[in-house]
Amino acid sequence: MNQGLSLYDNLGGEETIRRLVEAFYPRVQREPLLGPLFPEDITPVMEKQFMFLTQFFGGPSLYSDAVGHPMMRARHLPFPVTTERAEAWLACMRAALEEIGIEEPLREFVLERLSGPAFHFVNTP
Repeated sequence: MNQGLSLYDNLGGEETIRRLVEAFYPRVQREPLLGPLFPEDITPVMEKQFMFLTQFFGGPSLYSDAVGHPMMRARHLPFPVTTERAEAWLACMRAALEEIGIEEPLREFVLERLSGPAFHFVNTP
């Protein structure tokens, strides 16, 4: 990992973030704890995730420019997010990162960075 670059650039920028989202959401849809929380047409969700991850990892502020301040905890409040669901979400992300060839220690760094928000969204025992 190049310390002089953003996480976005270390990952490979737009192309890699797009591949990550495309590898991630089929897993989410198949995951029994997560799939029921998402709409049948997952395309708009994928686009928002692409914009969010781009911004979250230090790339262009696509999400804020399109949707406004992320306010991710508030945006997730309507959904019953449990610790088990946060763990399942991270497991899907781990598998997607592996699928697209993100190697250690970058993969672990990405998961560590995403763990904070994943567990911050927990709103249901």
